[in-house]
Amino acid sequence: MQITSVNDVKIYNLSHGKSLPEWLSDRKKRDLQKKDVDVQRRIELIQDFEMPTVCTSIKVSRDGQYIIAAGTYKPRVRCYDTYQLSLKFERCLDSDVVAFDILSDDYSKLVFLHCNRYVEFHSQDGHYYNTRIPKFGRAFSYHYPSCDLFFVGASSEVYRLNLEQGRFLSSLQTDAVANNVCDINPVHHLLATGTVEGKVECWDPRMRERVGMLDCALSSITEATEVDGLPSISALKFNDSLTMAVGTSTGQVLLYDLRSSRPLLVKDHYYGLPIKSLNFHNQLDLILSADSKIIKMWNKDTGKMLSSIEPQSGINDVCLYPNSGMLFTANEVPKMSTFYIPALGPAPRWCSFLDNLTEELEENPETTVYDDYKFVTRKDLENLGLSHLIGSALLRAYMHGFFMDIRLYHKVKAMANPFAYEEYRKDRIRQKIEETRAHRVQVKKLPKVNQELALKLMEEGDEEDQACRRKKGKAAASILSDARFKVMFENPDYQVDQQSEEFRLLNPIVSKVGQKRKKKLRLLEKQAAAQQECNEDQEQEGQASSEESSDDDKSWVDEVREQRRLLRVEERQRKRQERKQQDRETSLQNLEPKFYQIKSGEEFRSFGEATRKQKEQKASLEERVRLEERSGARSMAGTAVGGKQLTFTLQKSEQQQRRLKAEREHHEERRKLHRSAGHLQTRGRGRGRGRGRGRGRGRGYY
Repeated sequence: MQITSVNDVKIYNLSHGKSLPEWLSDRKKRDLQKKDVDVQRRIELIQDFEMPTVCTSIKVSRDGQYIIAAGTYKPRVRCYDTYQLSLKFERCLDSDVVAFDILSDDYSKLVFLHCNRYVEFHSQDGHYYNTRIPKFGRAFSYHYPSCDLFFVGASSEVYRLNLEQGRFLSSLQTDAVANNVCDINPVHHLLATGTVEGKVECWDPRMRERVGMLDCALSSITEATEVDGLPSISALKFNDSLTMAVGTSTGQVLLYDLRSSRPLLVKDHYYGLPIKSLNFHNQLDLILSADSKIIKMWNKDTGKMLSSIEPQSGINDVCLYPNSGMLFTANEVPKMSTFYIPALGPAPRWCSFLDNLTEELEENPETTVYDDYKFVTRKDLENLGLSHLIGSALLRAYMHGFFMDIRLYHKVKAMANPFAYEEYRKDRIRQKIEETRAHRVQVKKLPKVNQELALKLMEEGDEEDQACRRKKGKAAASILSDARFKVMFENPDYQVDQQSEEFRLLNPIVSKVGQKRKKKLRLLEKQAAAQQECNEDQEQEGQASSEESSDDDKSWVDEVREQRRLLRVEERQRKRQERKQQDRETSLQNLEPKFYQIKSGEEFRSFGEATRKQKEQKASLEERVRLEERSGARSMAGTAVGGKQLTFTLQKSEQQQRRLKAEREHHEERRKLHRSAGHLQTRGRGRGRGRGRGRGRGRGYY
């Protein structure tokens, strides 16, 4: 059993704890109950209260004796007898159950709506009859006066199946594309259907006519809510003749009076998840609304939160046991949860021992699990030298740090700092001395930590006191005199770093009056020294106070820009220093001598090449040509001993290659287009005439 408290409301999770396997023998179970503390504290209120994989829906019969749950896998329904606290029967089904209802006071008449459009009826003996509806169904309700079953689903029609006549009647035609949920008022039997467009249509089953419509999607959007998409209706529940609660797919619950088209109250879950279940608790005027993450209990008149339950697994359905403080949940895990809340009401009659048990637990409160553990951050682990334990079983990750055993923490703390007790003792003595000094005549003295902040608060306090005196009122309490903020001016860990970037950008006014405040700080230090030593005159204080400068104040925007400019300059200087350091390291590396390994035999090959070259130079030109033709062209010529001379061609870049290629193509194109003038002949008697005609004709053709 797990005990939690939300808003000072105790919530007992009766299904929390280890579950024993069925294949264990009785002897093994007894041994576990003797040794394991978790098994000893386990409360098995109802035996085998679970499903093989997932439980989809759960309900309680009207007489309160039977709890019926549907789940998977394989699809099945289980009935539990509360008087025997055990499983009564289990029936397997052909397909998954979308919704089911109990038509009788006990378990003898059950109706199941399957995911394959089948409607299955069960009697006390078992399966009785099944039929099929035209479209896929999503929910249904039973109208007791006329024995009609109303089915809604992926269709604009509401199908009517009369159980007395055993046949389908004419359907109700709605204006919606599809309907998600439906419910019938228990007093005047008004039928309400919730559509995917976010509207609620109300029908009179006697006249088979629509009597009203509510636009819940428009009413659910307020100033404080944020929705993604069109809010459709996901839950619907009547309470009395006039009250109706509507849940949307975006996580809002709207409370309506049927006489008004505007909601009385809009409650947001702030998770953005569809509302899956709505229940009314009439004794305390509460509404229990649930999505897949949390169950909220709030007042239907004011909307004030009473408490909430947040299970570890997803929620599919919630069932409130009538006239009690117990509720059951169908979860995305095999085990179905059972919660008991004494603030909602007493325990049911079949488990009345829970009242005595909870009273004993309240009289003898137990320590929570966090009392034996210490929360540490990564910085604390580095200071203690325990960074290597991250990821092990000794540290439990939680938020921005870890939980570790308090005994291990104290032991490591004592080893890391053996003089911690002496320092603690000195601090306590100093605190006692300061407490005794507090009864003396106090001088306006600044604290040791955050002196500039304290001075600023003192100045603001003096201004507020003067304003209050002018208004003949009481001065507001200063932060310096508040015990809650006392540590901020005593512990050095709370010292404000004025050189940080965040401080300089968020507090530009501090830099604007920094010089003035520093002078005042020096003035106060002189005053304190004069009061303690009694050696200096008060005239010096007046002279010092007259030296305050009245500098012109800049605007806040200009100061922020100046701070940003200074930060950029500092960043550039820092990068410049880093580059200089890197260049200095690189130059030092280049100055170091480099050694290369000479391959074996290379030195002898170089001497042999030199002697051969000398012989070639002494030979005649004819012999040298003959030798070169015999050995081929040499690309490597030997020089001095150990030296080599290589000839190579530089590789051109891609841009140069593209430019050369383009020039070659251009020349080829011009060469093809060029036409010579050699076939033209000069005609005429005179030399000058023919020459002139040839020129003119040649120019014209070219």
